[in-house]
Amino acid sequence: MSVVIHEVSHGYAAFLMGDSTAKNAGRLTLNPLVHLDFMGSIIVPLLAFTSTGFVFGWAKPVPYNPYNLKNQKWGDAIVAIAGPASNFIVAVVFGLIIRFSAYMGITSYVFLDAAQLVVLINLVLMVFNLVPIPPLDGSKILFSLIPYRYIEVREILERYSFLLLIFFIFFLWKLIIPIIFILFSLLIG
Repeated sequence: MSVVIHEVSHGYAAFLMGDSTAKNAGRLTLNPLVHLDFMGSIIVPLLAFTSTGFVFGWAKPVPYNPYNLKNQKWGDAIVAIAGPASNFIVAVVFGLIIRFSAYMGITSYVFLDAAQLVVLINLVLMVFNLVPIPPLDGSKILFSLIPYRYIEVREILERYSFLLLIFFIFFLWKLIIPIIFILFSLLIG
């Protein structure tokens, strides 16, 4: 559901900025079946889990047309940041539930463990998606921030995005783990 919320947030941000592509495609819904990507939601997670014990996957990206956005300068960045922002909001909500569980009468360890997992998953999604490698959201934010004269940087990142992403996942993933756990500790106490 966190991935679904992430994708719907992209589409909703684009819709608020004048692009109805996601709405017209029926993708502004929390129905997870609409967002399933055969490879990213079924095959890759199954293979990853059976071979490493770690689940990795993705949902079908919500379509939007950047040329329909009212704000051409920052539109891509705003649509891109909406996904990680939604993951942060979900993490904060569940983090607050954990922090104040005693005051709310929540004593179920099963629920609290599940809530911790929700916080962790959403923080992983947020931080990972902010990495500036295409097609991750961080790349769209980066491309909105750098001047046009550095278009070569964008072209190189896009050309080698698959290799860069695989390299990052296998060798540099350790760099973002401390960020995730610092945020996790701040949210749940």
